[in-house]
Amino acid sequence: MLSFLLNFQNNFSIKSMDDKKLIWHEKFRREVFKTPVFAVTERISVSPDGTEGVYIVNEAPDWVIVIPDDGENFLMVRQWRHGEKSLSIEFPGGVIDKGEVPLEAAKRELLEEIGATAKKMTCLGSMNPNPALFANHVHVFLAEDLEFSGKQNLDSDEYVNYMEISKSEVIKKMGSHEYCHALMASAAALYLARNF
Repeated sequence: MLSFLLNFQNNFSIKSMDDKKLIWHEKFRREVFKTPVFAVTERISVSPDGTEGVYIVNEAPDWVIVIPDDGENFLMVRQWRHGEKSLSIEFPGGVIDKGEVPLEAAKRELLEEIGATAKKMTCLGSMNPNPALFANHVHVFLAEDLEFSGKQNLDSDEYVNYMEISKSEVIKKMGSHEYCHALMASAAALYLARNF
């Protein structure tokens, strides 16, 4: 079977166009609707063959996710998510404030949501939450060598409980009803890739 696959691979080549011929060019952009959280924009873009299309893109500030590593456990938060209409267990995180760099935002969110600081913060990566619809990015940080003040400093509309959960439980339950936030699974994947 292996020899068949090797022969098949050697005799088969995938024909595809040059990647430069895949790039669209934005011709026009306008803001359709603005909310406190994001703006909805309409964009007219031109395809490589000259066809025009209208696309909707959400523009929002970048976000951070912090993975607090406490030995055999992660420190997690539980909070209500309005879109899902349920409680969600997540890594701490939030919006990067204007003028803030991602590392500063990660340190702030860690302190605000679980009352902790980290002696070591490592950026595991940055990604677009959904490149078809969003223009922003989420930056994922690993927080290690934690120290606790024991005091949260939440925003006025934040109601967050924090807890310590074994790493194995968190990884096994990603994608379940309790762990419904897809960006948390993406953050966990970056953590696992670092430790693979």
